[in-house]
Amino acid sequence: MMPEPHDSLFTTVGLVLKIAVPYPLRRSFDYLPPEGFDPARLRPGIRVEVPFGKHSTSCIGYLLGIGESETEGNVELKKAISVLDDEPLIPAGDFAILLWASRYYHHPLGEVIATAFPVLLRLGHPSAVEKERLLCLTETGRAASAQGGRAPRQIQLLQTLRERGSGFAAHELNALGWDWRPTARILIGKGIACYQEGPPAAQAQQAQPTAHPHLLNTAQQNAVDAVLEKLGGYQAFLLQGVTGSGKTEVYLRLVEKVLASGLQAMILVPEINLTPQLEDRFRARFAAPMAVFHSGLNETARCRAWLAMQRGEASLLLGTRSAVFTPLARPGLIILDEEHDTSFKQQESFRFSARDVAMMRARRLGIPVLMGSATPSLESLANVLRGRHTLLALPERTGVAVPPTFRIVDIRKQWLNEGLSPVLVTQIGQTLAQGAQVLLFLNRRGFAPTLICHACGWVAECKRCDARLVIHSAERRLRCHHCGNEQPLLRDCPNCQTADLRPLGLGTERVELALAKLFPKARTLRIDRDSTRRKGSLEGMLERIKAGEVDILLGTQMLAKGHHFPNVTLVGVLDMDGGLFSLDFRAEERTAQLIVQVAGRAGREKRPGLVLLQTRQPDHPLLRKLIREGYGAFATAALQERREAELPPYSHQALWRADANEAELPALLLTRLVELAAGQTEVLALGPVPAPMPRQAGRFRQQLLLQCTERKPLHELVEQLIRQLPGLPEAKRVRWSVDIDPVDLY
Repeated sequence: MMPEPHDSLFTTVGLVLKIAVPYPLRRSFDYLPPEGFDPARLRPGIRVEVPFGKHSTSCIGYLLGIGESETEGNVELKKAISVLDDEPLIPAGDFAILLWASRYYHHPLGEVIATAFPVLLRLGHPSAVEKERLLCLTETGRAASAQGGRAPRQIQLLQTLRERGSGFAAHELNALGWDWRPTARILIGKGIACYQEGPPAAQAQQAQPTAHPHLLNTAQQNAVDAVLEKLGGYQAFLLQGVTGSGKTEVYLRLVEKVLASGLQAMILVPEINLTPQLEDRFRARFAAPMAVFHSGLNETARCRAWLAMQRGEASLLLGTRSAVFTPLARPGLIILDEEHDTSFKQQESFRFSARDVAMMRARRLGIPVLMGSATPSLESLANVLRGRHTLLALPERTGVAVPPTFRIVDIRKQWLNEGLSPVLVTQIGQTLAQGAQVLLFLNRRGFAPTLICHACGWVAECKRCDARLVIHSAERRLRCHHCGNEQPLLRDCPNCQTADLRPLGLGTERVELALAKLFPKARTLRIDRDSTRRKGSLEGMLERIKAGEVDILLGTQMLAKGHHFPNVTLVGVLDMDGGLFSLDFRAEERTAQLIVQVAGRAGREKRPGLVLLQTRQPDHPLLRKLIREGYGAFATAALQERREAELPPYSHQALWRADANEAELPALLLTRLVELAAGQTEVLALGPVPAPMPRQAGRFRQQLLLQCTERKPLHELVEQLIRQLPGLPEAKRVRWSVDIDPVDLY
């Protein structure tokens, strides 16, 4: 790995450029400067187009420094093609974070640096911000009536365009949840609307704020004061607030002060579906330019948002995991909402934790970082006990709302109507009769997880994975949720040719059909990954819920966190037993978090909430402690168990995964690693063992877990093994990866 570069290197003339390329190669490459280019003008982090590969292709590399050539023999060095930037787009402090991340996660530096850039800049596009086309009203349109016999879509688009005189960009209009473009063409043809070029970062232009701050209670004010006191210096804060305690209002007050100081704030959320309502609240409160960065936007919009923050044109960034690397011109504060969520950990390629990177960035930048959650991770709570984080508590719900009442429903020996117990069905009916909404939680999409032959016992299994095919009844398809392989829904058993194929188990589609029969007058809305595939569909569904157009909400964990549904008074958890008996030592923590989070959707306004937990394990100690004593008591007991077992957060782990087309190869490679690590007595090697899903997408999988009570010996061993891997013959036929601080052992 290259050392961190220093400006003094650039005064030497005649040396070579050290370039990191965006490929899984753990080294830099030497290039001569472009013809006639002065190396003294170069700085670490600038983008350089260089020839790479055997077929005269080029790629965008990143300058690490200038130094002596490390090329052996009389190999003629290639010249760089062009220098794309006059100044680095990533400041020196943030570039140092990328160097740290490459070392800590043991990932090739070129790929790490590329991750920090939006795709268009990775491809070599210029950093000049293109003007954005905005749809806005003409003078005729501003004077036109919103009625006038026009179609409903025209009226809706007219009303939207009236909200902001400067107009709306395409990515903003996509949030309408329907194809607005044909309607726009009609309005343009009538002279009512037109396209105009907007200024850079047009998505950040704001109307005047329409929302006013709520009065803070004592706990909220104490939390705000504690963070404000540390502005201008590093401190990590953990904001633990019960669901409905007003954590978002604390975020808003802090951002208000940061913006008033002329600084920028970054707010990270774990998933895209949490951004719409949070974006609405921030836009309603602040007139400051705001940028949004997540994978639901097109590449142009993401690039504009990135550059708007990098140049200081936007003051506020709202984004998901990948936004953590966005450079800030005037850094002031970083906030992570739902810090416990495992979605903050990248599970493929560069396996980084956005939470940990955010903390390291805040430390290097000298600014506070605030992590909020009703159910903090055990790692964060352990850091509070060690004095590394400052705990800020919001123990009560705001206003007149009170915590929901929990009730365990023992479903052993009970007749269930597609997973719905008689107690739950009765309670749903009573809640609907009172004019309130119901939320039902089942963390399994599709119609049923298994198709089985009642005659011979044959089960529909994926041909490429050790997994069963899931029934998607509406599409009449069988689909593997692991590799995406699918086929038509079968009528006859391929084993015995009988027509007695039956669904086994529950999915959200199946429960939706049952609810339609049980409550035919109720308006049921299913929210899961299948029903929200179309762009803007989730935003439209949330609007329907807010408008009171839905009686029963049915969904997966997309509904479990962060959403404010003021009219929901009943929450039903249909099946939660799976998380109580998992092989993963983190399963109980996640189950407890999920229960508390989904329960928090009930009773958030004046009417009290009720949570029914259906289970076949009514006496399980996790459930009893969680319901009787709360999440804090559960977390204390869980931390004690982790300490006694020397599991994270009281030890550190690196998970080596290996897969290949031949079944024996992954185990052979990992066994060789165990042999190479045999002299390291401080690190415990567990495995190799088959992965929980031994075969996925046609490849056979094994894994090796390395564990140590100290970080340093673990990282030294991982680095040593990575250096020795290329010399192992098995490594040429096996695909492998190493995951530092894994949150998922699957």
